[in-house]
Amino acid sequence: MTLFDRITEAATAVTARIGPTPDVAIVLGTGLGAFAERLTDPIAIPYVDIPHWPPAGVPGHAGRLVGGHLRDRRVLVLAGRSHLYEGHPLDAVTFGVRVLARLGIRVLVLTNAAGGINTVFTPGTIMAIDDHVNLMGANPLSGPHEARWGLRFPDMTNVYSRRLRELADRAAEEAGLPLAHGVYIAVSGPSYETPAEIRAFRTLGADAVGMSTVPEAIVARQAGLEVLGLSCITNMAAGILPAPLSEQEVLETAARVSRAFGDLLEAIVAGLRPGYPS
Repeated sequence: MTLFDRITEAATAVTARIGPTPDVAIVLGTGLGAFAERLTDPIAIPYVDIPHWPPAGVPGHAGRLVGGHLRDRRVLVLAGRSHLYEGHPLDAVTFGVRVLARLGIRVLVLTNAAGGINTVFTPGTIMAIDDHVNLMGANPLSGPHEARWGLRFPDMTNVYSRRLRELADRAAEEAGLPLAHGVYIAVSGPSYETPAEIRAFRTLGADAVGMSTVPEAIVARQAGLEVLGLSCITNMAAGILPAPLSEQEVLETAARVSRAFGDLLEAIVAGLRPGYPS
């Protein structure tokens, strides 16, 4: 069975459970899974119950798909993702996004927990991703080309939709929440970065660093989805503060800001024009 066949089988199974194509899909990063509880009339499907869907085996990732309604919008939430550092190939890391594209979803919000490189940031800052740098050492479009996914050489000039970033700014202002902007740099992990690496990343123009999102964004753009990226700065990157980095700090900060992060996501969903893009 080809990857396309596996994607199609998974999409068929999801459609049978959730019904019509949602207006927007949201991928929730580490510690941000509580947002799924905001959906009304929720239909939750554990990843293990969807054919071929890879597991989400990292703390802070629930590993389930939740469909429901929010502010009169049909929303599909992926509570958890797979990561390259878990040993998954990029076909598995981007499996969920390919399923979303097969479902016909056109708007995708990618969220993550990230380390702050920009010294203006503090733990708890929410950053809209304006652009990214891929230092994961791999690209999800490498290998044999499947024309049904999209172009072989898709343009990445505007990975993160200007329209959606402006919508996020308006939503943040209306909700009374500060929203930063910056460049996200993706590395493979799972070890945290060294202070020397962080200094190098700052020289490259990065404001935040993480271990996800970029492969999903690349695949989504190849498929023609409109993408918004949001990072929750859960800790300052190595060497900025005189303290070691820990997964516990990431989870604690994500939990502390999850309500504000959820308020912003909800305001963004509310601001989407139904049926856009056509």
